[in-house]
Amino acid sequence: MLLLGIDLGTSSIKVSVIDAQTNRRIVSTQYPDSEAAIISEQQGWAEQDPNLWWEHTKLAIKKLNSTGLYNPKYIGAIGIAYQMHGLVIVDKDQRPLRNAIIWCDSRAVAIGDQAISDLSASGFLASHLNSPGNFTASKLAWVKHNEPELYERIHKFMLPGDFLSMCLTGEINSNISSISEGILWDFKNNRISETLLDYYGIDQDLVPDILPVFSNYGLIKPEVADELNLSRDAFVSYKAGDQPNNALSLNVFEPGEVAATAGTSGVIYAVTDQLVYDQESRVNTFAHVNHNSSQTSLGVLLCINGTGIQNSWMKKITALGNDYVQINQLASNIAIGSDGITVLPFGNGAERMLKNRMVHAHIENIDFVRHDEAHLWRAAQEGIAFSFRYGLDILRQNGIEPKVIRAGHANLFLSPVFQQSFAGVTQVEVELYDNDGSVGAALGAGIGAEIFASRKEAFAGLEKHAIIEPSQITLYDELYEKWKDSLNRKLLN
Repeated sequence: MLLLGIDLGTSSIKVSVIDAQTNRRIVSTQYPDSEAAIISEQQGWAEQDPNLWWEHTKLAIKKLNSTGLYNPKYIGAIGIAYQMHGLVIVDKDQRPLRNAIIWCDSRAVAIGDQAISDLSASGFLASHLNSPGNFTASKLAWVKHNEPELYERIHKFMLPGDFLSMCLTGEINSNISSISEGILWDFKNNRISETLLDYYGIDQDLVPDILPVFSNYGLIKPEVADELNLSRDAFVSYKAGDQPNNALSLNVFEPGEVAATAGTSGVIYAVTDQLVYDQESRVNTFAHVNHNSSQTSLGVLLCINGTGIQNSWMKKITALGNDYVQINQLASNIAIGSDGITVLPFGNGAERMLKNRMVHAHIENIDFVRHDEAHLWRAAQEGIAFSFRYGLDILRQNGIEPKVIRAGHANLFLSPVFQQSFAGVTQVEVELYDNDGSVGAALGAGIGAEIFASRKEAFAGLEKHAIIEPSQITLYDELYEKWKDSLNRKLLN
């Protein structure tokens, strides 16, 4: 039995095949090789074409199959991880009615702000654990207000992973973890949020069917199975947003366990069994993959929009042909503190932890005589690490005190500069694992298809790559306070 994991990211589709007997990755790949475009027709908008997601997914799977390292007919179950909080709307023929409004889009901020202002007296935060913000429900409300003729043609709305699942199976469904991302789950009453649907005037018939996270979401459509050379008996058995899935891929399930990622965006994700919410909604609480009516398991999520995208922007503008390995090496030759350069990496939309403010990215204190591109590269990675510390302090205010943070040895965590900056400024030990979202999705598929006898069996192959101990704590603390002073000045503007 083989397992296929699909990770629908902002920049590409990553896919992996896992041998369910050994829990080992056979092969991984991604498509496209270059970063997929984000469409931004107005400031603060961010869209992608869902049909392109589907085409890229098929091309990624075909690319994987072409390696000849496995027989695609032996793939029995498929798991999907995906970029969270997006909105996809389809008509009765399952055709997208518009581009997907993705996670970093800020157009619905004012709608969400008005909603929490109107609903706060009803105890909305206590039951939903989050402000509506610019999450999926508010994005749908934006469509209703601004594109009413299109809204009237909607058959169902869904999250990005639900759309890929629909393309594979022809079935439209979701789960509590995914729906909670849209702030559409009432945890107090354990049901779809009638409160928010009624407030926004959204018909409950537009909500996809709700299944458990680990489920049979549908058999692969025969024509899709034939095109991708898959068995017609293969089925989708797991779906989760990228951050709950990242936690799963690192075997983070129990209260007190914490995971982190630093891809296009950056996240710290802490599991709790308490109904935790931040009074100012700077961090968010969603249903974790193992949450159900008899077990409270929630992920408290700190998200920073501008992390890896800041690093990739800096590379695009200044790298002059250097790849990330060379950039990281040259950055490591610069002393801690980047000789005074400060980077605020907030150029990717409104930041939740900054109360949905659009601060924008800033590079400060450049000296044309002393500084070169390596200083900029180090300063960018340090600035990203400082933004993690800022968010972690908010989590600490909400009772989250991690002793260890687990992360995949990928993206920014490949960089020694970032590893050391992150551990030093957060003052938390970091464990790095050789795993990623597509592998996690494949393992989730195995759990959902009941191929593994237990969760322990599913993660028997999880290998620790390295442990990063905090060092230079006093120095990083001093640098962080200077960085925070700079941020506070921007927040006062």
